[in-house]
Amino acid sequence: MKLIYIRICLLGIVFFSMNNRAQETLPIYQDYLSDNVYLVHPAAAGIGNSSKLRLTARQQWAGVPNAPALQTMSFHTKFHEESNAAYGFVLFNDKNGFHSQKGIQGTYAYHLPLSTSKIFQQLSFGLSFSFVQNQSDQRTFIGDPNVANIVQSTSYYNADFGMAYHYKGFSSYFTVRNLLLTAKNSLNIQEPVDLRNYILSAGYYYGEDKFIQLEPSIMLQFRESTGQTIADFNVKAYKTFSNTQFWAVLSYRRSFDANAVENAQFLSPIVGINYKNLMFSYTYTNQMNDTVFTNSGFHQFSFGINLWTKEPRAAACPNINSPYGSF
Repeated sequence: MKLIYIRICLLGIVFFSMNNRAQETLPIYQDYLSDNVYLVHPAAAGIGNSSKLRLTARQQWAGVPNAPALQTMSFHTKFHEESNAAYGFVLFNDKNGFHSQKGIQGTYAYHLPLSTSKIFQQLSFGLSFSFVQNQSDQRTFIGDPNVANIVQSTSYYNADFGMAYHYKGFSSYFTVRNLLLTAKNSLNIQEPVDLRNYILSAGYYYGEDKFIQLEPSIMLQFRESTGQTIADFNVKAYKTFSNTQFWAVLSYRRSFDANAVENAQFLSPIVGINYKNLMFSYTYTNQMNDTVFTNSGFHQFSFGINLWTKEPRAAACPNINSPYGSF
């Protein structure tokens, strides 16, 4: 009984401390490593030779009641085959104990080709607008379904702006998320809340003439309001057999926060397969700190379909050149 009480208390503390994370429109996990860069960077909308539909489901702390969970559906494509303009949208449902948020994000992107040769070179811009509805249902938190009048909801909007530059196997993105100060995103309208987050990503794909292709990458986040820096260090490997491609990722995430007692560290192995124009992946995330809430880790599944895929016209990274298929 004492152990259960301690877990409930810890769960409450974690939920309250994670409330600011849940306010940050769409949370940033390792989804982008499963060929889903658009979830993080609006400039990735319609960027390659394929239109992309992606579904993800994430469950944290398996076996713990009311543990955080996230589901997303995204789609992005060019307006037409020869257009440099593109659009995309994201639907997401983010639940975190007694707090939940549902949102929709729409994106407009423009891609400026810088080369007409067999070398891919492109500069891209993207602008997204998000509308999010928050709900606080404390009946779930305190475990008493008979308690009434403690369900609150509010809504807010925000915007993201990003740029991208690609050159052959090199890819880079810079995005400013949550450009707008918003006063209603935390069920607290007393003062504006600054959720601005600066994100820089870069990677390089090489080894097309080798037995296995590699793509090391890095992603840095800087949260303006807290001064927190988060770094992802990733290595992705590919191996193709006929019309099937196997790939695996090892991602290490570490936060750098001067105010934290212990900076969080996460290790995420990811495995995936691309069969023709279908993509499946599984992600397991394990927290590496000495003090953790549970040892069960975080689990995520992703499914994707590449639509209207065209033959690659120039050598580039896999995010640009999807495998050619029949759909």
